[in-house]
Amino acid sequence: MSETYDCIVLGVGGFGSGTLYHLAKRGVRVLGIERFGIAHDRGSSHGETRIIRKVYIEHPDYVPLVLRAYEMWDELGSECGRTLRHQFGLLLAGLPDGEAIAGSKLATRLHGVAIEEVELSQARRRFPGLRFPDDFAVVFDSDAGYLEVENCVQAHIECALDRGAVLQTGETVLDWNARGSTVQVWTDKGQYEAARMIVTAGAWSGTILADLSIPLSVVRKPVFWHEVTTRDYDASSGAPAVYFEWPGHTVYAFPCLDGKTVKVSEHTGGQPVSDPLALDREVHPADVQPVSDFLHRCLPGVRPQPSRHSMCMYTLTPDQNFIIDWHPQHQNVVIGAGFSGHGFKFTSVLGEALADLCLDGQTKHPIEFLSIGRESLR
Repeated sequence: MSETYDCIVLGVGGFGSGTLYHLAKRGVRVLGIERFGIAHDRGSSHGETRIIRKVYIEHPDYVPLVLRAYEMWDELGSECGRTLRHQFGLLLAGLPDGEAIAGSKLATRLHGVAIEEVELSQARRRFPGLRFPDDFAVVFDSDAGYLEVENCVQAHIECALDRGAVLQTGETVLDWNARGSTVQVWTDKGQYEAARMIVTAGAWSGTILADLSIPLSVVRKPVFWHEVTTRDYDASSGAPAVYFEWPGHTVYAFPCLDGKTVKVSEHTGGQPVSDPLALDREVHPADVQPVSDFLHRCLPGVRPQPSRHSMCMYTLTPDQNFIIDWHPQHQNVVIGAGFSGHGFKFTSVLGEALADLCLDGQTKHPIEFLSIGRESLR
């Protein structure tokens, strides 16, 4: 005998937890099914921190979404009784015509986002722990900061459960079927039915949506914590996060939050992952070298060998923009996928957008550019 709900959410990590919360907030009888545990480290929403920024270089249409996300993270923090968003600024450095600098200026022109263009000589004086190539330009987003990633997932889930949501963890989806006005889901522990379903399965989205042949690729992303040898990187002293871009190569780093280490990772690249369950979690010399080279070149007060690490996955679309849309064959199935390594900050606002699509068939949020029918996905 199957259990019946108004809506089922498949995958309750970053986006799934936000979606579960917004459905429960609207009084929907909603079930979330999660293969692992709450705020687990087997997918893409872990590692202590995620950058949130108003200067959006990937596509200017993200700016209205991220502005609303800022408000919603603070609202969620008030509801759960803890601060989830912290501000310390983000320094973007790269060639003047590169995506980081040109994209920042485009976001400013189109949406009025405030950025500070910093002369190279001034940047060197102002941020003594950083080294900049002579041909780089620098901009500063003072409103940027970080989200407590696991705590954000936890807060969405706890607030959803407080509002009546049901969550099944440690349960693997085996199959699903949509016929008429009913969606059926089979797992290794039971069978469920609902009028609607939302798929937010991260690296497993391609498998769950295999019938669509969406061009999603999954890559392995090592994240490292490196010990500091100077106070120049302390967030408490005004050190920002940094984003350094060379052609085909981008690295980001957080300031020191614990008095001991900075978190660093290469945003570009990544080894293909054929099976997310078999993700290689060991560190290899080829993983460490690009980050060590960056630290030696640009953050000389940070030790080049990591003291600890974590493994994450990016689920990439060809244009590295998200997919937020209905299933082309089933108007009671909604898809949130392909968040391409820059999605977590949007889990609050796009969780609401996914809930809107599912319940109302439309949303006030500007998501047209994230359609599943766009040219780059064909």
